[in-house]
Order: sequence, then structure tokens, then C-alpha cells
Amino acid sequence: MSSAHSGTATSSRPGLTGWSGRAIIGVMVAVFVLFFAIPIVWLLLATTKSARGLIVGNPFSFGSLDGLAANWNQLFGFQDGAVTSWMANSALYALGALVITLVASIPAGYAMALTEFRFRRLLLVLTLIVMLIPNTALVLPIFLELNAVGLIGSSLSVILPMSFFPFGVYLTYIYFSTSIPRDLLAAARIDGCREFQVFTKVALPLAAPIVALVAFFSFVQNWNNFFLPFVMLPSSDGYPVQVGLTSLLASTPAFNPSSAGSQSVQLPTLALATVVSVLPVLIVFLVSQRFLVAGMTAGGTKE
Repeated sequence: MSSAHSGTATSSRPGLTGWSGRAIIGVMVAVFVLFFAIPIVWLLLATTKSARGLIVGNPFSFGSLDGLAANWNQLFGFQDGAVTSWMANSALYALGALVITLVASIPAGYAMALTEFRFRRLLLVLTLIVMLIPNTALVLPIFLELNAVGLIGSSLSVILPMSFFPFGVYLTYIYFSTSIPRDLLAAARIDGCREFQVFTKVALPLAAPIVALVAFFSFVQNWNNFFLPFVMLPSSDGYPVQVGLTSLLASTPAFNPSSAGSQSVQLPTLALATVVSVLPVLIVFLVSQRFLVAGMTAGGTKE
């Protein structure tokens, strides 16, 4: 009886089975390979080739280490090491905004989730509304505000707007609302902890996964931000690497025939610049993936 029941339960489990399920999985894998894996493989191999080898050679063949070294030297020799400055600027903007984001977003999410104050619900609704507004739509009013106080062209003109991260506030709000036992916080208050101590000594240590998740999303968004720095920074000396890539693109004869000259950039060098620009995000992801998985699954159960 129990065996028959077990067999029935096993066979009734939802899932992709049979030829139709295998066909769906096969189509999904094929789409992934076609639109994601193949371009990435091509991009990585392109960094090892010469400009001529990229055009006439096998697109999925490995060039040479000498070709990679030549492209590396050309990339970091562009405009007397401009790429190094762009990478340093990106790190400054992303990390500076990240620190302010964590200092502001985590306490804000905690306050909206676990404390009572006037206009609490209104602030939560406003946070959700701002999340729905495209970032590009806010660039012009932000530019006018920062221009009025004379910050255009400075690092703060990029760091301060990128520090405003309503998605991080909402993630933190969801986590503290669902994963922190209120009785634990109440016990800490009974033991004599002030509200700030309850947050820093009880709630914050338990929120390490969501702090890591907010930090990762903030860093990725800030590192990949293009339009805001492009508008705020008139000089290439202050460009982050994402904006600097446009200068490399403009110096590539394949895209701009008038750029041929001593400072021209070949396609393999441009491919290498693209790979270099995403390496920090990849490294951060690989280092913090354990915390990211914990943060993404946080809030799945309610007290």
C-alpha cells in the first residue's frame, strides 16, 4: 500500500519528463549557447589575435600569447595610460557610492520594517515609486541640482547620485520584515539595549547576507553606470571605464575611419578593453557568491 502510494507520488511530481521535456531543455540550452556562450567565447579569443588575424582567421581559434601581450600594451598605452586612470575612477565612484549606499539603505530598510513612525507607509510607497522610474529620466533634474551648487565635473557629481539606491532599501525592508524575529529584538530592549544597539548588535549581524546582496547590486550598477558620468563629467580625465570605452571606440578605424593614426585602436584591443572592464564585477561575484545565494534566499520564510 505504502509502496504503491510512494510510486504514485513520485510519478506525479511536476517536472520536465519524456521527449517533450528533453526537447524544451534542448531548445533552452541551444538558445543560451547561441546568444550568450558563443559571443563570450569569441570575445575572449579575439583578445589573443592581431587585427588581420581577427578578420581572416578562424573566428574560434586561439591567436597567441604574443598577440595578447601586444593588445595589452596597446590598451594600457592608449593616451599615456588613460585606461588605468579610467579604471581607478570607476573604483573610486563605485566604492564611494557603495559605502554611502550601505550606510543609508540598511538603516532605512530596518527602520521601515521594524519601527513605527509617522509617514512610514508613505516613505515605503515613495521608495517603490522611485524604483519604477528609469535612472536616465532622473539625470537631467540631478544635473540641474548639482550645477546649482557647483559640483558638476567633480567626483561627488557621480558618487552622490549613485548612492541613492531605493532598490537596496526595499531589499533590506523585505529581509527585516520576514527574517528577523521581533521577539529577539524585544528581548534585547528588555535587557537594556538602546535602539541603536539593537540595530548594530542584534539585527545587523543577522543581516550579513542581505548586506552582501545590496552591496553587490549597488557595486554592479555603479560600475556599469554610463549615462550619469557621461553627462556629469566634461573631461576625459574623470571618466570611468564605461565612458572611456567610447573614446576607444571613437579611436577604432573600423568604427571611425577618420581616426587612423598613431593613437588608433585595433579591434582586438577594443575586445580586450571590454573584457578588462567587466573583470572587477566578475571577481566580486566569484568572491561573494556564497553570501549572494544566502541573500537571495533570505526572506523566503516568514516568522
